[in-house]
Amino acid sequence: MRRLPLIAALSLALFGAGLAEMVAPAAATSEAGVRAADAARHAERARQALGKRRWDRAVRESEVAVADRPADGGYRRLLGVAYLRAGRFASAARAFEDALTLRGDDHAAALNLALAQVALGRWDRARATLAAHVEGIAPADRGLALALAGDLPGALQVLMPAARTPEADAKTRQNLAFTLALAGQWPQARALAAYDLPADAVDRRLASWAALAQPRAASDQLAALLGITPASDPGVPVALALVAPAAVAAPVAVAAPVPPAFVSQIVPPAAPPLVSRPVPAAAVAPAPTPVVAPRPRPLSPGSYFIQLGAYENAAVARDGWRGALRRLPALGRLRPTGIVADRSSSLYRLSVGGVTRGDAIQLCRGYRARGGRCFVRLAAGDRPVPWRTGPRLAAK
Repeated sequence: MRRLPLIAALSLALFGAGLAEMVAPAAATSEAGVRAADAARHAERARQALGKRRWDRAVRESEVAVADRPADGGYRRLLGVAYLRAGRFASAARAFEDALTLRGDDHAAALNLALAQVALGRWDRARATLAAHVEGIAPADRGLALALAGDLPGALQVLMPAARTPEADAKTRQNLAFTLALAGQWPQARALAAYDLPADAVDRRLASWAALAQPRAASDQLAALLGITPASDPGVPVALALVAPAAVAAPVAVAAPVPPAFVSQIVPPAAPPLVSRPVPAAAVAPAPTPVVAPRPRPLSPGSYFIQLGAYENAAVARDGWRGALRRLPALGRLRPTGIVADRSSSLYRLSVGGVTRGDAIQLCRGYRARGGRCFVRLAAGDRPVPWRTGPRLAAK
């Protein structure tokens, strides 16, 4: 009986269209079963390739699986994982979005989508994705993802209670320690890291975290944590574009508005008063109506700081501050601050802040847009710098 569809198909080819209405349903059923089996076989090959860290092979196999079963959300998520591990973050985000379109409660796809959005620098969207799936993502994973998305207070609020529970594991504690390090709370991070690591491994772990605390690109932290390398991304093949079936419910909204562009916070100095001289009435021309530029919104005081770098000592940090001002003069509205990394080192962490989280994020974005490296964190004992910061003269 299993050979009947094949025999019917051959008969159709030999004897013309007159038999089409009789055999088409059986042939279609057979073809669907073959494609489903083929998709399952390629998906299994993709999983094996992922286990062996053969990312390109995993991409090829999962693309075939999706082509065979385009409406299968699980295969779409598998494709996203393959893209993510291959360092193709834009394609990964697209695949995870498609997976969520097909199945809105796929929390694993949502977590991976947030990570891909972090790697693309879409931090607001990543936080919105995590918020939309707050109940379905484990605290250890959600807390770390929030930290990578720049929400350090939110990450600590998730990870601290999770680390206190009896079932807390090493993964939860180390994610919390990493988040504390990003927040500049190094003594607490060291103590927590030592709970699960041998003594000789703690310093190496903290050194790796210190390097991650100042990423050069949006994908640096995620790439380092996953052990992957960002790659050129040609995008998802057009043939794999999702056409959602009518029966599929609308996807969960995970996109957030694009962050606003940085607005310069420089306040121009007041012009000196001019001394007028008597001029004949005939020579006086009507003065043009002055154009008054709107004053920028003032910065609001808060407990957030922008860390600009770590230097050999405070004296070297002074040169770093001058370079930061040349890159983004708006930082001059705030007094530079700093803190010694720990008692056993003279390493000096240069910062600026004492503002709200939103103001700190905008300043850091502006600094990064001009080629700088920075990250936002909570206050960690920052004190005014030991050198004088009087008015600066413009270079001639």
